Amino acid sequence: MDSITRKAADFVARFDGAGAPATARHAARIGFVDCVGVMLAGAGEPAVRLAATIASPVPGSNEAPVAVDGQRYGAAEAAFVNGVAAHVLDFDDVALAGHPSTVLVPAILAEAHALSASGADAIDAYLVGYELWAHLAELEPGHLHDRGFHPTAVMGTLACAAAAARLRRLGPEETAHALAIAASLAAGLVANFGSMTKSLHAGRTAQSGIQAARLASVGYTGSLDALEHRTGFLRAFSPSGGPDLDPAAFRIGEEWLVERFGVNIKRYPTCYATHRAIDAMIDLAGEHDLAGEVVETIHVHTGATQRLMLRNTRPKTGLEAKFSMEFAMASAVLARRVGLAELTDAFVGRPDIQAMLERVDVTASEESAGTDMPMAPHDLVWVTLRDGTVHRHAPVEHARGSWQRPLERAELEAKFRDCAEMRLPPARAATLFAKLWDIEAVGDLRDLALN
Repeated sequence: MDSITRKAADFVARFDGAGAPATARHAARIGFVDCVGVMLAGAGEPAVRLAATIASPVPGSNEAPVAVDGQRYGAAEAAFVNGVAAHVLDFDDVALAGHPSTVLVPAILAEAHALSASGADAIDAYLVGYELWAHLAELEPGHLHDRGFHPTAVMGTLACAAAAARLRRLGPEETAHALAIAASLAAGLVANFGSMTKSLHAGRTAQSGIQAARLASVGYTGSLDALEHRTGFLRAFSPSGGPDLDPAAFRIGEEWLVERFGVNIKRYPTCYATHRAIDAMIDLAGEHDLAGEVVETIHVHTGATQRLMLRNTRPKTGLEAKFSMEFAMASAVLARRVGLAELTDAFVGRPDIQAMLERVDVTASEESAGTDMPMAPHDLVWVTLRDGTVHRHAPVEHARGSWQRPLERAELEAKFRDCAEMRLPPARAATLFAKLWDIEAVGDLRDLALN
């Protein structure tokens, strides 16, 4: 292959799922399980209802998938609505400095329905999308967040185009055009974190991936060096200004990065940059039976890019609080939990929560863990009480639920059912979990009804 674009397209078009390691396929499976659960939980959110007003239902057509809002849409618009629902609670899994499943799963389920694809096809599509995203990210030494770009919406658009191209069995040339088209559709700003528009990023990304692949399938063209050209995708989005554009450095198909990075399941519906600190604060609160009135200061030492993402130091709404380390600590000490019930305007506005925000001191380190996530090597949390006592937690390198500290099947099912039962009867939620857990046995994904 003489270019990154063509090498990527060849990998996607010639992908053989039979050669994928079991660990890789398991990562994809839990990505589907977790994403569908949080998608159902998010279905009733105002952002989903508002986003759906610009999607056109296609009633009575079995070719159109049913979205989590109960309406049938064309595949691209179903992916749009479901993508918003999957991301609106910020409860979806994370990896690669973003949220792979929240864009890949809505795109794949929608296009797979239109094509009567199988569960095994869906896993293959997930893996080509994930691997493309991961290997492109390896070429860039900087963090997209630092330049203001949301990786989910930038890298995710190419990943979704790759997944849709795989489902449609596009050849290498068509796939290269699909990736080039997707490169011009990629967009999303960190400045919109803590607003409805962050979830719009996910919906538009899933939608754009399908549209790029469909356009390529009918002969629409893009530049076949769109990724590596000096005015192309990798340079345009590069925070460092120096991405590695040597095709030999782009090792897609040579190693499975999904085995290394996997997917990190969220236990709290907040930005993942808060999760290690939440684990520590809940531990300290429980171990020392801390009450709010005895706390003088909660200290958190985290990473500089994490701090950049957590822009809301004095949140007033549930959406704002998702991107606030101060809120995460206040909820962890006062409620001993940070769940969907706490991410409401009413809870965030409680006088004791607002008062505790003032007692959280956050500092940041420029050190980097050097992994797929833009985080410090670890987070530190310690609490100073009014009597001068100091309680310190050991450094937290990995949050519970991470690829390094994975949840068991029973824990994954518990989260899924808690989320899905906000939309479905318990028996229906249990059946859906079982089908998703064994998704590769599903012969036609039209049988995987979300309602």
